[in-house]
Amino acid sequence: MDTIITKKPWGKFVCFTKNELSTVKLLYINKGEELSLQYHKHREEFWKVINGTPEITLGDKVFEAQEGEELIIPVETNHCISAKNDDVVVLEISKGQFDEDDIIRIKDKYNR
Repeated sequence: MDTIITKKPWGKFVCFTKNELSTVKLLYINKGEELSLQYHKHREEFWKVINGTPEITLGDKVFEAQEGEELIIPVETNHCISAKNDDVVVLEISKGQFDEDDIIRIKDKYNR
């Protein structure tokens, strides 16, 4: 997912999708909670950390992300967000065929 930065006299804007089918969500993860470790067969995701310092699993890497950090989650890549230290807000833009049933859960503390 290519972002386009356009400079203006007043500053700039960042375009994440243009004339594409996409789904835009804000994920609010409470401190101590986490999404399931999962992947999708039909969509790519873009994440931007809006608030908090989530622990991110992306493929075989686990790391702490910072506010403002941006990530691309390719199709069929394992991923997870954990809010270990504080409440977390992440902007998620999904590109491709969006369907909540496209979630393949590998590990889920809520037994879904």
